Amino acid sequence: MKPYEKNISECRDMLRSGEVSSVEITKSVLERIAEVDGRLNAFITVNGEAALAQAEAADRRRAGGESAPLLGIPLAIKDNLCTQGVRTTCASKILDNFIPPYESTATALLAKQGYVLVGKTNMDEFAMGSSTENSAFGPSKNPWNTECAPGGSSGGSAFAVAADECIAALGSDTGGSIRQPAAFCGVVGMKPTYGRVSRYGLVAFASSLDQIGPITKTVKDAAILLSAIAGPDSHDSTCAANPVADYEAAIGREIKGLKIGIPRQYFIEGMDAEVEGSVKSAIAQLESLGAVPVEIEMPHTDYAVATYYLIATSEASSNLARFDGVRYGARVKGDDLIDMYRKTRSAGFGAEVKRRIMLGTYALSSGYYDAYYLKAQKVRTLIKQDFDMAFKQVDVVVCPTSPMPPFRIGDKIDDPLQMYLADIFTIALNLAGGPGISVPCGFTSSGLPVGLQLMGRPFDEETLFSAAHAYEQSAGWTSRKPEVAA
Repeated sequence: MKPYEKNISECRDMLRSGEVSSVEITKSVLERIAEVDGRLNAFITVNGEAALAQAEAADRRRAGGESAPLLGIPLAIKDNLCTQGVRTTCASKILDNFIPPYESTATALLAKQGYVLVGKTNMDEFAMGSSTENSAFGPSKNPWNTECAPGGSSGGSAFAVAADECIAALGSDTGGSIRQPAAFCGVVGMKPTYGRVSRYGLVAFASSLDQIGPITKTVKDAAILLSAIAGPDSHDSTCAANPVADYEAAIGREIKGLKIGIPRQYFIEGMDAEVEGSVKSAIAQLESLGAVPVEIEMPHTDYAVATYYLIATSEASSNLARFDGVRYGARVKGDDLIDMYRKTRSAGFGAEVKRRIMLGTYALSSGYYDAYYLKAQKVRTLIKQDFDMAFKQVDVVVCPTSPMPPFRIGDKIDDPLQMYLADIFTIALNLAGGPGISVPCGFTSSGLPVGLQLMGRPFDEETLFSAAHAYEQSAGWTSRKPEVAA
């Protein structure tokens, strides 16, 4: 195996033993990016020379006796996390040349350990989308079939991990944007509990929903990466003070007696038959490992999509007001200040971002606030109560990550409702604030990956890691790799 094919755990062991250097791994990854990314478009910015310099610094630190888990490991970062001195675009024309003057907390924690930043990955503009087609830099492709979408909005990160263009990556998840692309690309994606990871330096889409998390080749890698970025942060008032568990220690625990909830509302009419078959086989596999299936009800699930698209768009309309051409980002000259605002935002934002800003502005406007936004917040409470009731009966809830396998690029881009429904099984968890993980659980007859989603109690990522790892090891799907030609 070439160094770029390794995972975090393997690279860590090789680096600690002296079998390989960080420079060697980083060169291997950069060569892989140069080989395949030109036509596949996982990266917006490749951090080549700087990455090699970081690798050299990591090797010096290791020679001096340091051994942090991520020291010298080449990672990719979704392009909505601020990286000081490295372009951060949010895949938008309005931030095409924006270079942040500060570092996000998540990437600062990685830098403290001595990670190597190989580049910033493609995404749906401002994280608004489910296919990475809403990028000003063009869509990314799916590594299993380049005519298909990799999911979104963290499609570039998921693709980069699946195609071995990095050892692991960070993404962000507002309504499924880590878990759904992980499922579409056949890798592992973890959305931590809201508040488990600081959002400082994450360019905001919907502040009460956004969360940063890992996209990795294995469940163990997700545990290692989450351990590095989790914890309280004075820069983010919504970041919880809860102590961070040793997530890697949860790997390998037995799951005998673990109660897994099977929600009737997540197995719906119209769901792809092969997706349903793979997920039900995965549930049977968990049962064979000693887990106890329990049928549960989550009665307000049907309202999740409508609730999400009122709350998320309302918050987006507020958060994106700052992009006005005055302080940073692109500016288009106008006849006066208002004309400059209008021309800048018209030229700088793509169609989906404009659509969501308008939806949110309408929902928050005078006379409609109570009827739409306030009612959506009340329904959000009911959805959270569904999860609270479920976790009185079970330890983990399992369901498909997406109701469909990867779809062809262009198939849904002109039908926003069908695109929104790609996240129907992930959205409710963001509204409730709990953690969730997607792991590969099979393939369709045409060779496209299917994801199994496990959802847990707030701040109980450990149980999810132990259950997901047990399934992963017994099923073996993560060992299957796409053939990505140059």
